[in-house]
Amino acid sequence: MNDRFNPRNVDRHWQERWSESKAFVAESNSTKPKSYVLEMFPYPSGRIHMGHVRNYTMGDVLARYRRMRGMEVLHPMGWDAFGMPAENAAMEKKVHPGAWTRQNIATMRGQLQRLGFAIDWSRELATCEPEYYGHEQALFLDLMEAGLVYRKESEVNWDPVDMTVLANEQVIDGKGWRSGAPIERRKLSQWFLKITDFAEELLEGLGTLDQWPDKVRLMQENWIGRSQGLQFCFRLAGTPPGGTGCDVEVFTTRPDTIFGASFVALSPGHPIAEALAVENPKIAEFIAECRRGGTSAADIETAEKLGFDTGLEVIHPLDQNWRLPVWIANFVLMDYGSGALYGVPAHDARDFEFATKYKLPIRRVVAGNPAGASDPVVEAETEHGVAVNSQFLDGMTTEQAKAEVIRRAEAAGWGQSKTQFRLRDWGVSRQRYWGTPLPVIHCEKCGPVGVPRDQLPVVLPEDVSFEIPGNPLDRHPSWGKVDCPSCGGAARRETDTLDTFVDSSWYFLRFASQPGDKPFDRAEVEQWLPVSQYIGGVEHAILHLLYARFWTRALKRIGKLDFAEPFRGLFTQGMVTHETYRAGDGSWLSPDEVRRDGDDWIHVESGKPVSLGRVEKMSKSKKNTVDPEPIVDKYGADAVRWFMLSDSPPERDLEWSESGIEGAARFVQRVWRLAASPASAGGDDLALRKKVHRTVASVAEAIEALQFNKSVAALYELTSAIEKALPSTDRDSAVRTLLLLIAPGAPHLAEEAWSMRGEAGLIAQAAWPTFDPALLVDDEVTLAVQVNGKLRDTIQATRGLDKQAAEALALASPKIQAQLNGAEPRKVIVVPDRLVNIVA
Repeated sequence: MNDRFNPRNVDRHWQERWSESKAFVAESNSTKPKSYVLEMFPYPSGRIHMGHVRNYTMGDVLARYRRMRGMEVLHPMGWDAFGMPAENAAMEKKVHPGAWTRQNIATMRGQLQRLGFAIDWSRELATCEPEYYGHEQALFLDLMEAGLVYRKESEVNWDPVDMTVLANEQVIDGKGWRSGAPIERRKLSQWFLKITDFAEELLEGLGTLDQWPDKVRLMQENWIGRSQGLQFCFRLAGTPPGGTGCDVEVFTTRPDTIFGASFVALSPGHPIAEALAVENPKIAEFIAECRRGGTSAADIETAEKLGFDTGLEVIHPLDQNWRLPVWIANFVLMDYGSGALYGVPAHDARDFEFATKYKLPIRRVVAGNPAGASDPVVEAETEHGVAVNSQFLDGMTTEQAKAEVIRRAEAAGWGQSKTQFRLRDWGVSRQRYWGTPLPVIHCEKCGPVGVPRDQLPVVLPEDVSFEIPGNPLDRHPSWGKVDCPSCGGAARRETDTLDTFVDSSWYFLRFASQPGDKPFDRAEVEQWLPVSQYIGGVEHAILHLLYARFWTRALKRIGKLDFAEPFRGLFTQGMVTHETYRAGDGSWLSPDEVRRDGDDWIHVESGKPVSLGRVEKMSKSKKNTVDPEPIVDKYGADAVRWFMLSDSPPERDLEWSESGIEGAARFVQRVWRLAASPASAGGDDLALRKKVHRTVASVAEAIEALQFNKSVAALYELTSAIEKALPSTDRDSAVRTLLLLIAPGAPHLAEEAWSMRGEAGLIAQAAWPTFDPALLVDDEVTLAVQVNGKLRDTIQATRGLDKQAAEALALASPKIQAQLNGAEPRKVIVVPDRLVNIVA
C-alpha cells in the first residue's frame, strides 16, 4: 500500500473501468426514477478553461449523487459547434472550419475525460454534423408548415468589407469587430420565427418556474416586456405622400401624457421617411447617415440623438387645431412597434434630450400635486402623479388619466386599448457558411419552397474557399443550383444559414432520444424531460433560455411534445476569476509569464516589473486564464474538482489560487491516510457515530440544494473528527461512510480507496449511505450561565434538564463560585436548555 495517493497512476485506471463497465450509460427503459442533469454544452474553441471545469464539476457531483440514490441518471455532453469563430479561424489559419472545429472537439473531449466526469458519452453530439442538423432542418420545415416561419425585409448590421451581417455584439464603436469597417444599416430579406405568438405564454410560464433564480425570471420578464397602453393614429395635415387617413400609427404606455406631446418621430425606415427621401436628397443623406450606426436598442439608446425636420405636421387627436411637427429620428427602431412615436420631453429622458437639442417645446403635464403645474422642467420626470396642464384630465391620477384617454379614443374611433410586448420575432438568418443550411429553395415561379423531406439533410459543401470576403455558399459553382420541388424548373438554394441559437434550442431533446429517422421519439423524450437540473452561466439568462422555452412550446403546439417548459430546475453558477497582469507596454501577460518577488511581480522572460491588475473573469483577451491540464498533471483530477466545490458558494465568483488547489490536494491525502489505516479490534464511539449520521444528512441536503461548499465544509469536519477518534468499529464504519460521501466530488480517490479496502463493485454504483433520524437529535445542550446578566460560563447539560437540576449544575461551576465569592444568590432565572441567570 502506498503512503500517498498518486493520481497519476490512479485517475486513468478508474476512468477506463467506468468506460468498460458502461457505468454512466443511461437506460431509457429503466424502471428506476429518472433524473436528467445537464450543463450548458460548450463551444469547441480549442481548450477547456476553469470556468468549464467549475460548471461541469457541479453537474457531475449532482449526477453521481443521484445515481447513488438509486435514480437512472441522464448526464450527456455535446458541442455547440457552429458559429463565426470557426470561419474566422478558417480565414486566419487557412484551414477548413470543419477541420478546426473537429480537432478542437477531440482536444476538449480528452480534457473533460481526464477530469473523470460521469458522462454518458454514447449520446455525444455535435451540432455541426449532418446527423444533428439534418433533424433540425426537419423541425424547421415542421414549424414552416405550421405557419410559425416567415420571410420579410429587416434592417441588419452590414459589414461592407467582410460582406456579412454581424450580430450586435460584433459591432464595436460602430465598426466591425474583425474588419474595423464602419457598419451600415442595410435592409435584407430575413427568415423569422414567430416567437411573438408565444409572448403571453412565455411570460405566464415564468410563474411556474419556482426552481429558477428570481433574477433570471425577472430578466426574461423585462425582455418580453408586456405593457398595456393605447394604440392610435395621427392624421397628417394636408396631403402627405401615401396618405391613408391613418398616416402615423403609434403606441404609448402613457396616454395620460398626450397633452405634453411636442413632436412625432419616425424611424429612418418608416414608409413616409423613405417616400420623402426619393424627392429630397438631404433626407436621403440623413437616412443613410442613420443607417451607418448600429441596429441594436443599446447602440441607439447611447448614440447621440439626431433628427431631421420633414416639414410635415400631424393633427393632435384631441385638438384639431393643434399641429405637431414630424421628424425623422435615429433613435426610433422600425422593428419596434410601428416605427413611430410621439415625444413627451417633460416626462421621457430620450425625448427631453432630443427636444433640448432641437429647441422643441417641453410641457409639464404630470406633477406630484396640482400646485406644481407651473414648476419648470429641468430634467425628464418619469414618475406618476396627477395630470396638470391637460384640459379635462387635470387633477386625475396617472391611472385615472390613462383610462380616460383610452375611453375617449375608443369612443371616438381614433385609438384602442392594446397589450404590446417588447419582444420581437426571432430573426434566424445568417449570411455565413458555418451553420445549418436553411432547408428552402427559391423559385421565380413558386417563391420559397421547403426542401422535400427525402432530400434532407441539406449538407454543407466542404469544397469552399474563404479567400474572398462574404458567404462562400453564394459563390459555390454547383451547390446552390437545384430544381424546384413544386414545378421542376430551375431554382436555387437558400444560402443563409440558421442562427446558432437555433442549434441550442432543442439539443437537450436530442440527448434524450436519438433515432436515425426523426429528430426524437416523443415517448422516450417524455420519460426524461423536463430537464431536472440545468446548470450554466447567467450570461445565457435571456436569449438561449428564452429561445429554448419558445422552441419547446412551438413543438408542443404542433403536437410533437406534451410539455411546455424544457428546464424544471435552473442554476446559474458564478464565474472563475484570476488576477490580471500587464507588462510595461500595457500588453496583457498570462499567469505562467510572471512570478512573484516579495510584494512585486516580475516578467519571467525579461525580468522587468509587471503591474498587478484587478481580479477579473478569466478570458483569453486578458490572458488571465488557467489551463486545467497542467494543474491536473500536478495535483490530479480530484484536487481540481474539490477546489472548485469548496472555496466559494457556487452562485458566486470563485477566485483561482494556487494555495486553494494545494489545500484541496492536502485533503485528498488526509482521506487516503484514513482509508489506509488498519481495522480496529472493536469498541464503540457513540459521539463519532452521531457525527457520521448528521454528516450524511447534511451533505445530502447541501448537494440537493446545490450548496456544494456547505457539503465540503461538513466533510472537512467529519474528516477531522475521524482523525481525532480512537480506534473502534465506529471509526472503521465512519471511514467507509466518508468514502461514500466524497465519491461524487473526488471519485478517483473514492474508487481507489474503496477497492483497497476490499469493498465490492464500483463505489460509483454503490448506494448512498442512510442515516438514523434518532441519532440526529443531540442529547446534550450548552447552557449559558450569567451572573447579573453577564456571561460568566458555559456548561454542558442533558437536554430537558429540569430547573432545579439546571440551577444546581450552574451553582456548582467553579467559575460561578468565584464570581459569587461566598455570597448567596438572591434569585435564579432558568430558561430550559438555554440559559441560567444568577442575580447576586
